[in-house]
Amino acid sequence: MTGQKPIIAFLYDFDKTLCTTDMQNYAFIPSLGMTPAEFWAEANGFGRKHRIDGILAYMYIMLREAERKNLPFTREDLVEKGRGIELFPGVESWFSRINAFGEAQGVRVEHYVISSGLREIIEGSSISHEFKEIYASEFYYDETGRPVWPKLAVNFTAKTQFVYRINKGVLDVSDDKTLNDSMPDDSKRIPFTNMIYMGDGLSDVPCMKMMRAYGGQAIAVYQGANRSGVEELLARRRVDFIFPADYREGRALEETVKNIIRKMAIADRLWEENVHQLRHLGEDVLPDQVELFSDL
Repeated sequence: MTGQKPIIAFLYDFDKTLCTTDMQNYAFIPSLGMTPAEFWAEANGFGRKHRIDGILAYMYIMLREAERKNLPFTREDLVEKGRGIELFPGVESWFSRINAFGEAQGVRVEHYVISSGLREIIEGSSISHEFKEIYASEFYYDETGRPVWPKLAVNFTAKTQFVYRINKGVLDVSDDKTLNDSMPDDSKRIPFTNMIYMGDGLSDVPCMKMMRAYGGQAIAVYQGANRSGVEELLARRRVDFIFPADYREGRALEETVKNIIRKMAIADRLWEENVHQLRHLGEDVLPDQVELFSDL
């Protein structure tokens, strides 16, 4: 990493973190003639009855209900349904503001999604172009455009896989060999200490715990209805900070995120100076020195 501009990665859940509810609720579920409560009760009940992973269960119910009602179900149709996603205040301008602030601090900021929702719907949102990679559940489509198999199913614990991918820079989900290859800490593309995970609740706890264990930062955002839930996460030390889901300029969330970026940028500069001095003395850089400043 020496000699290159440090990278700071933001890792976002999507539903109720960047948008106001489950992404299927905006357009897809109404197109079935169902309410969100009806759809999710059916999907969750089906999963429990047949002991199916909850993500695979909801994907199956999407297919089944669309077929029952003779509705079109193509990738393009799902992307189009993403146009109706309602984002929290300030989200659309958030990325350019945070990128510019990082640039001013001498770091490059990258944004990633790690979601149990659908990649196809996320791609239809107005912010899809802001992400270096979108890790989310997705269908595989045959040559006629018909969804025939889950391409990727991202449940709550599976989310942690993608944190490791981002850490190593192995972004291709089909490349397990490189992901599992041994790699020295100082050659990993984005250290855990340069990661910020943002979520809204219990489904994000595995990733949030990773951040806290490895020196990154975990932030939970909330709407009024789930404030008590994220307060419990803070009380149990599963997150570092909690804020209302308000991404507008000058609000508390942005100010704290800027302070985190400042801290990470300073830690990177100190690390670079430490490495420079050791090399000037002809010393090897020891593995423990890679994390020397992680607790600043």
